[in-house]
Amino acid sequence: MTRQDFLKLSAAAALGGAAVSRAQEASQQVNPDLGFKDTPMEPGGLSWHVHDPDRPHPKQITPAAAPGGAPSDAMVLFDGKDLSKWCHRGRGANRNAVVDAAWKVGDGWFEVTPGNGDLLTREKFGDVQLHVEWTSPVPVTGNSQGRGNSGVLLMTRYEIQVLDMWDNVTYADGGAGGIYGQWPPLVTPARRAGEWNAYDIVFEAPKFDGEKLSKPAYFTVFYNGVVVHNRKESFGPMVYRQAAHYTPHPPEDSLMLQYHNNPVRYRNIWIRRLGGYDQA
Repeated sequence: MTRQDFLKLSAAAALGGAAVSRAQEASQQVNPDLGFKDTPMEPGGLSWHVHDPDRPHPKQITPAAAPGGAPSDAMVLFDGKDLSKWCHRGRGANRNAVVDAAWKVGDGWFEVTPGNGDLLTREKFGDVQLHVEWTSPVPVTGNSQGRGNSGVLLMTRYEIQVLDMWDNVTYADGGAGGIYGQWPPLVTPARRAGEWNAYDIVFEAPKFDGEKLSKPAYFTVFYNGVVVHNRKESFGPMVYRQAAHYTPHPPEDSLMLQYHNNPVRYRNIWIRRLGGYDQA
C-alpha cells in the first residue's frame, strides 16, 4: 500500500468516526420539549440544570369544582355531617382529658358548645394549607372580646383570631384575622354576624435545633379573599396579656378550634400538608 492510499484510508476512517460520533451525540440529545442538559446549573446549590429533563415533575391534583372547595389531595376535616376527625379537650382540671367531639352539629355546620372545651383534630400536622369558614352568632350580644370569640390555632398554639368585627371595637391585635396578641391584620374585610367568613391560611411550622429555635413560624392569611398577612413571622405561641416566646415542641400537632363561651359556627374545613420542592 502506498503512502497516498494509506492517507486516503485514514481520512475516510476519520470521517466515518466523526459521523458515528455525531450520530451517537444526536441519539443522546434530549427532546427539547422535555428539557435540556447543556444549560447552566440552577443557582443556590441546586443539582439541576435550567430546564433539566430529569428534574422531578410535581404531582398532578384535581382542583375543586367551585371556589372554597377541597382539592383532590386535601383532607376534609368536616364534610357537613359529623365530627369523626375531631376530639375535644376539657378545660381547667380536665384540660388533659381528650374524648370524642361533642360540639353541636347542624345542617352542614357545627357550633361551639358550652362546657365541651376546645376542639382538636385527631391527626397532627406541621406545614399546611388550611381552609375554614366561620360565622358569628345572631342575635348579636356582647362587645369587644365577648362577641363571637373563638380562634383557629395551628399546632394548638399559633392563633388566627375569630371575632365578630362588624361595628365592634377591640384592641388591634385581638381582632378577627389577627395573629392574636402579635400582629393586627393589614385590613379587616369583615362580614356581618350571621354571614359566612372564610380563612385561607398557609402556615409554616417553626423548627427547633434541640432547645434552640432555628426557624420561626410564618403565616400567610387570606380573610374573605383579601390578604391580611403576607408571610408574617410569629413571635411564638398565643398568650394572653404577655409577650409571646418559643419553647421547643414536636414538629406536628393538632389543629385546634377554640372554645371561648360564644356559640360560633364552623363549616367547610379542609387541610393540605405542604411538602418541599423536587419531591420524587
